[in-house]
Amino acid sequence: MPPGPRGRGVSLPLSLWLYRLATAGLEPFAPLLLKRRAARGKEDPSRLPERLARSSLPRPPGTLVWLHGASVGESLSILPLVERLRAERPDATVLVSSGTVTSAELLARRLPPRVIHQYVPVDTPGGARRFIGHWRPDLAVFVESELWPNLLLEARAAGTRLALVSAKLSDKSFEGWQARPFAAHQLFSGFDLILAQDSRAAERLASLGGGVAGEADLKFGAAPLPDDAAELERLQSLLADRPLLLAASTHPGEDEIVLDAFAPLADRARLVLVPRHVERGPAIVAQALARGLTVSLRSIAPEASPAQVLVADTLGELGLWFRLADLALVCGSLVPGIGGHNPLEPARLSCPILSGPHVENWLTAYADLSAVEGLALADAGVLAERLAAALAEPAAGRARAERAAAFVEARDAEARAGLTRIIELVP
Repeated sequence: MPPGPRGRGVSLPLSLWLYRLATAGLEPFAPLLLKRRAARGKEDPSRLPERLARSSLPRPPGTLVWLHGASVGESLSILPLVERLRAERPDATVLVSSGTVTSAELLARRLPPRVIHQYVPVDTPGGARRFIGHWRPDLAVFVESELWPNLLLEARAAGTRLALVSAKLSDKSFEGWQARPFAAHQLFSGFDLILAQDSRAAERLASLGGGVAGEADLKFGAAPLPDDAAELERLQSLLADRPLLLAASTHPGEDEIVLDAFAPLADRARLVLVPRHVERGPAIVAQALARGLTVSLRSIAPEASPAQVLVADTLGELGLWFRLADLALVCGSLVPGIGGHNPLEPARLSCPILSGPHVENWLTAYADLSAVEGLALADAGVLAERLAAALAEPAAGRARAERAAAFVEARDAEARAGLTRIIELVP
């Protein structure tokens, strides 16, 4: 068999050798292909060198942990691991890579200071060699199913420890690896730790030669959102006269939908509307007033008597509102192009969940909660009807919330144990 990466004597199955040969042939054309993708908005023109493994940033000294998630969902799931690493291994540098413009923009907003983000390089032998040679990761963690053979082979040849977490394989991917059993065994057996997303994924990975150590889904494992206990007690007393409906993390185009759906219920309930971007608070107040609703703005009058609509244009208080609400509408989901927000946050606090249909960023979490009947869905056309039903049948909402909370609690425990096993691999 032909030699492996860097000629270190690792014999490769024929299919992997052919893959390396084909991607080596692609390498001279990669800059042109990337420029064409950038012209279509699929690459960041200012950061194309990163896609060729030519970083403008130096490698910091000391231990370096590399975390890779392909796109938005995987990138979001990495964040709890980033926090644990920073808390428990502050001496280690964390490098996060992703492959899409959207994920890079999201990570730029969500990653803590001093965590490095890079675009993952095109998986050519030269690019993989440059990337691993430059960053010299001590541990590489791949999330879900993003497996790049050249990067994996170079990392292993360099002595990097490898982990595959939240691991899953689609039907198509599993069939593809089954058709190449020697290549599959070569790659999957090289991981020091594999944590499958569920039992089905564990069986598939084990059949391909992976040593599956357990199950853990990194979308889970975060702590419940915090709250101010004194303010919670004050608001529980102040808002006790009627049910509280919460619209969490609204975006432009959603406020109007929510206010129109709530208006017929304004004599029976109260609405707390939390914009995703707090500077939109005054504009939302104007929209509520235009509909004849009484409204208050929390940033200006936090002690004011409650109105029909409270616009909570303050940061860091979602944990407070989830604890107070009789129903949480998780927004970013009522209009296309946003992709939804995290439904696990209200679930952890036993708050009944309602969501719109556009939840591309959190598809798996929504599917899991739907499978246990832990949430309800509504598009703009039926939102008013769903809100009225929630007021008429609060017990049904509480039952959904209990099912969601139990499900998330169990998965959070699995994920926290999985995070511990990953951190134990850091030298």
